[in-house]
Amino acid sequence: MHARVLRYLDEVVRRGSIRKAAEHLHVAPTAVNRQILDLEAELGAPLFERINKRLRLTPLGEMVLAHVRQTLREHDALRERIEDFKGARRGEVTVAVTAGLAGSLMPSLVHDFRQRYPGIVVRVNDLPVADIVAAVEQGDADLGLGYDLPELPAFRALASSDWQIGAVVPPGHALAARPSVLLSECVGYPLILPARALSIRGILDAAFARNAIEVSPVAESTSTVLIRQLVLLGTGIALLNPLDVMEERARQALVYVPLRDRHLQGQTLTLVARAGGQLSAAAGLMAERISDAMAMLFAQAR
Repeated sequence: MHARVLRYLDEVVRRGSIRKAAEHLHVAPTAVNRQILDLEAELGAPLFERINKRLRLTPLGEMVLAHVRQTLREHDALRERIEDFKGARRGEVTVAVTAGLAGSLMPSLVHDFRQRYPGIVVRVNDLPVADIVAAVEQGDADLGLGYDLPELPAFRALASSDWQIGAVVPPGHALAARPSVLLSECVGYPLILPARALSIRGILDAAFARNAIEVSPVAESTSTVLIRQLVLLGTGIALLNPLDVMEERARQALVYVPLRDRHLQGQTLTLVARAGGQLSAAAGLMAERISDAMAMLFAQAR
């Protein structure tokens, strides 16, 4: 019944101004402003501080916004459940993932999901880990998928698996036929490493330090897609986990050789949702599909 004013308020906060919110909503700025003023009058206190033509939420505004976004999520979930009840698999789901997963795991997963549920719109946002956390906490994403996500009271883990880091080499490379290798055996070759902004680099740096190994990579990148391409071109070898190269391994373009160093930490891949609130029908279906894919790929990797 109050969907209009709730969506107007949400968009004003997201866009930072009444004018920008009105443009996004395709309504007149005066209509948005009137709804906000009427709501403030009803509550008896301002929702925004108006400073130099900029809007900033008051403490009351922050509290109302949290309620508004929870209400909008529940409203959208209700509409999807109604459609589901009517036999039409419709709705939308937003998944926040790391860039590496967006380029490896998600393409085939989204394709298969869309084949099965053509009425559901899938949005995949590739983000740094900190932004994945914020997107799920704030309700901008239904699901978050990433490595070594922090354990927070605001989250509930839906699926989790540990992935071993290994050397990624071209077929025919001297290490390709080995069942496993040591870090010390990798540093004799040109190394292409994940950049320090990625969690896997911290794991590798700790292992290098523990083994007193000095490393001078020939290239570094935050993009696992670029790292894979450099290995394919023969620039060097990489240190990644098997999910990072699943498509290249499937077509036998690259070989993954696990590292067997003692105390080398793996990467924990976790699918999370907000602790409070119920997943929409679409998000629930996507969570089930991602969980099944994680379990199947983990079994294959072992």
